[in-house]
Amino acid sequence: MRFNCAPQQPDRVSSSCTEILALLSFAMLIVSLDQYIVIVALPEIGRELGYSSQTLQSVISAYAVASSGFLLLGGRATDLLGRRRVLVTGLLLYAIASLAGGLATGATVQLTARAIQGVGGALVFPSSLALINTTFAEGPERNAALGIWGGAGAAGLVIGVLVGGVLTRAFGWEAVFFVNVPLAVTALILTFRLVEADQTGNEDRVFDFPGAFSVTGGVTCLVFALVQGPNFGWDSPRILVAEAAGLLLLGVFTMIEQRSRDPLLPPQLLANRVLKVAVFIGFMFMATFGSLLYFLSIYFQDVRGYDALETGVGFLLPTTVVVAASSLAGRLVTRFGIRRTLLSALALGAIGAVALGLAVSPDGSYTAIIPGLVAVSIGDGVVFTTMFIAAATGVTDREQGVASGIVSTGSGIGAAVGLATLVLVANSGTEGLLGESLRISTAEGIRRATFVIGGGIVLTLLIVLNLRTLPDAEGTLPIAT
Repeated sequence: MRFNCAPQQPDRVSSSCTEILALLSFAMLIVSLDQYIVIVALPEIGRELGYSSQTLQSVISAYAVASSGFLLLGGRATDLLGRRRVLVTGLLLYAIASLAGGLATGATVQLTARAIQGVGGALVFPSSLALINTTFAEGPERNAALGIWGGAGAAGLVIGVLVGGVLTRAFGWEAVFFVNVPLAVTALILTFRLVEADQTGNEDRVFDFPGAFSVTGGVTCLVFALVQGPNFGWDSPRILVAEAAGLLLLGVFTMIEQRSRDPLLPPQLLANRVLKVAVFIGFMFMATFGSLLYFLSIYFQDVRGYDALETGVGFLLPTTVVVAASSLAGRLVTRFGIRRTLLSALALGAIGAVALGLAVSPDGSYTAIIPGLVAVSIGDGVVFTTMFIAAATGVTDREQGVASGIVSTGSGIGAAVGLATLVLVANSGTEGLLGESLRISTAEGIRRATFVIGGGIVLTLLIVLNLRTLPDAEGTLPIAT
């Protein structure tokens, strides 16, 4: 399916293209919003539904595990079953699961709903990205579109905390689930109105079900182990079983792919050097920038004593900066190239993380963290959009879905690895503490975690600095063979 969207100027598109871009950006906002919208509502959810302090984090991890595990499957389904079909299915799952999550009276039902939300996100994310990449031509036109789409996605991560605080304060924790229902239904209606029906034409291609299920199961098991390892203990039988099952399933997946007539991961994609770099950057982005939101929320609430609404307001500044930086990223890539844009954004992000770590203290003010918060938010927004521009570079239309799924899976695993590692760093030394001692130790732990995040960003910068596979101008490359 190709839309008739070929503007002469990168920042001016036809009204139909503008509407489609607005829809896809809105869908991306919904998916990103829900990753963190429950953070500030967690204490209230825990009290009313009977979560323990050890299981409360599962409200977030249930979404992360399901989303990461199904992203590659969602990407391949997008290419073979149709982009609109997969987008509609994902939005429908989102609406149903959100309603169920808000109506839940126990932890089991709610965690199931969160997992289904994650599956919905794993379908919406690659299908919306594939529609962007096949609607707009590679180069300045696509870069501008991805800047808007990426701005919506990056903003959603931060806006989720803001909206979650407002809704929890005004209507209770249920509202952080119910708000998704009208949003998803609106996106569904607009999808049927604006996006052309999927055309047939993939009769010569087969859906690699054995490969899809083995890689989905393998990634899900590994992400589960990484997310729940700190809670259950790394030597816990269930964690060891999950790790072994994940590695076994990924080994089976490798053997299946070698024998498949139409493999889930096409060989030409695996040879795309820019895509490989994008996967690495996606992994490191979510392990560093993506994890910072969690620790900021903890800092505002557990150290500074903010309530849900005040915490949400505290995220207004980074939200604004991230949206602006993400929207600008497409133009920066067009002018300076992917590599130079990434290096500049990573350098600024590293400086911001270090400045933020220096400003975090038990008695510090919000004003003290503003310089670091602004710098790291600029880096966050630019890197987020640029890595997806890189992921689409040199990829054919018929493989855009699986390419976006590959990078998104890397991002999801990075989020799990990063958060699991950083939680251990931050919580070191807090065992058995209460009251003021716990508050002071929590602040010091968050400071350590922030410095580690800065180090991870520097590591990413150094690796990108030594790569010559990223384009330095126009953001385009021929398809790698």
